[in-house]
Amino acid sequence: MAAPAAQQLETLGDLNRNYIRSVEEADVRWFDAHLADDFHNTNPDGTLIDRAAFLAQIGRGSAVKNIREHDVKIRLLGDFAIIHARTTYTKPDGSTGGGRYTDDWQRRPEGWRCVSAHVSRF
Repeated sequence: MAAPAAQQLETLGDLNRNYIRSVEEADVRWFDAHLADDFHNTNPDGTLIDRAAFLAQIGRGSAVKNIREHDVKIRLLGDFAIIHARTTYTKPDGSTGGGRYTDDWQRRPEGWRCVSAHVSRF
């Protein structure tokens, strides 16, 4: 039996915070444990990459620092959830930047797994 919606939303909120933290810290191990085998990511430049390429990208570290999520909206749709949020960060030249992301999560027998992500920067 699935946990109550409030508990699912709390779990998804924690996963979202750890997703952002793991980008910041190049925590490949966290992503390896929480991405679906069939995960795909759309990068800010429009390229679509699979799980293996995403893990390699995370392992190289992010060019942006101090990534923070804002205005997080979690939409729970049964065994599927969509997370929308805005980000702020520091660019390599020290200026500030921002963006948006949408992450799609599916509850599977092993728990919530991120099945896709889409990142934009402005």
